[in-house]
Amino acid sequence: MAGRGEDLLRIDGNSLRIENVAAVARHGEKVSLSRDSRTKVRASREAVEAIVKHEKMAYGIKTGFGELANVAIPGTDLLKLQLNLIRSHAIGLGDPLSEDEVRAALLVRANALSKGYSGVREELLEMIVELLNRGVHPVIPSRGSLGASGDLAPLAHMALVLVGEGEAHFGGKRMTGREALEAAGLRPLVLQSKEGLALVNGTSVMAGVGSLVVHDAICLLRDAQVAASMSFEALKGSPEPFDPRIASLKPHPGLVRVATNMRRLLVGSEIIPSHPGSHRVQDPYSLRCIPQVLGACAGAIESARRVIEIEINSATDNPLIMAEEKESLSGGNFHGQEAAMALDQLTLAMTIMSGISERRIARLVDAHLSGLPPFLTEESGLNSGMMLSQYVAAALVSENKTLSFPASADSIPTSANQEDYVPMGQWAALKSRHVLENARMVIAIEYLCSAQGLDFREPALPGKGPRAAHTIIRTVVPHLESDRAQHGDVEVVLGLMREGSIVAAAEKSIGKIG
Repeated sequence: MAGRGEDLLRIDGNSLRIENVAAVARHGEKVSLSRDSRTKVRASREAVEAIVKHEKMAYGIKTGFGELANVAIPGTDLLKLQLNLIRSHAIGLGDPLSEDEVRAALLVRANALSKGYSGVREELLEMIVELLNRGVHPVIPSRGSLGASGDLAPLAHMALVLVGEGEAHFGGKRMTGREALEAAGLRPLVLQSKEGLALVNGTSVMAGVGSLVVHDAICLLRDAQVAASMSFEALKGSPEPFDPRIASLKPHPGLVRVATNMRRLLVGSEIIPSHPGSHRVQDPYSLRCIPQVLGACAGAIESARRVIEIEINSATDNPLIMAEEKESLSGGNFHGQEAAMALDQLTLAMTIMSGISERRIARLVDAHLSGLPPFLTEESGLNSGMMLSQYVAAALVSENKTLSFPASADSIPTSANQEDYVPMGQWAALKSRHVLENARMVIAIEYLCSAQGLDFREPALPGKGPRAAHTIIRTVVPHLESDRAQHGDVEVVLGLMREGSIVAAAEKSIGKIG
């Protein structure tokens, strides 16, 4: 089993979790191979060497690639075949992946190879682990993957550094792959049979990036609930829709969980008793249906988590080596359809999360609907207050909507129609990341608007959860008394969100928010 010991993550190909990926990618947790994985990797390599020795025709070992799968390669050219594959496939373009995304991809690739079905040497696997542990980060362009045969172009750029080519970041500097290896005390590898193919043929980039998006979406859902509770109090909502009897009659797990969280967040409210009974016949959907909408988002996030955690613990290259039978099996585990569809669903969830947040922002700044000063400012007219907050949120939400067309619905045939249906998984991951960043900004704006609204409800205080959140926001962002540039205010709140500080303050008052 994989596990931790002395701040060390031991990978075994089967037990990697989303939290592990985030810890290694963002917090520099060290990695090692489990004893079991080493045994399996050695057995798998022995099987490849047996295939080569007996001159069996095996895809990518004794043949060319893709449409060239029927071209036999002489034994004298087997090593050149692997290096040529890496070089020819390293044609990715666009902005490079961030450091944490590169680290996530390296970890996921190492975990996949450690399952013992890829036929690589233990030495190669240790080299990937050492890139992580010593901080050598290949420069990986973000564009160029179709998601099948896996993330070929991005992974080729990663693989180039292993052989002393390409580019990498080390010690805060960008340099050649060879220079980075030398600076880190490492020596380039000479790829052996099957190893080049094992490095590039897999879903590790989309799954690595996707792991970080899922991790952040789980965190953002907690912020979305806290921000919603603050807006709910500022808008004097009725808590009746959160009654457990209502949720029990439509028992989707996410719905029930969000309704429970809303009740807990609102415990101790002084604002709710100030308007006994509903002062409206019914609240608008953006308040009344918080459990139904955010609950659906919770379900989509949990579904994406399940899919991505299966993906990061899968053998995703081709062919796969069956060590006991000394056999090479050609299949399609490199195809990222499942991950792409899960990430598209995740994108939709975050678009919806940001959309309902923007609707509450719009109500907060509208004096006709909120019962608060126009645009949340005391001297409206002279001051525009938080008018533009809703404009910016609307722009971000509109952008998210246009990015919500599923990447996985598209396909463009490649490799002379041999690879004739692809999932666009890497684009699904990048798009999901973009939408998440937009959604985080929208919820940051909601935090600021709802905090301003709560200021006007004083001396009555909100429930324990929104009260704690309001307090921490006000420690770093003062009440908006007169117009000022608010860009910096949003950036400060975004910083609190990334640290998890606002949710932590609310949880200190009410317990864990699921």
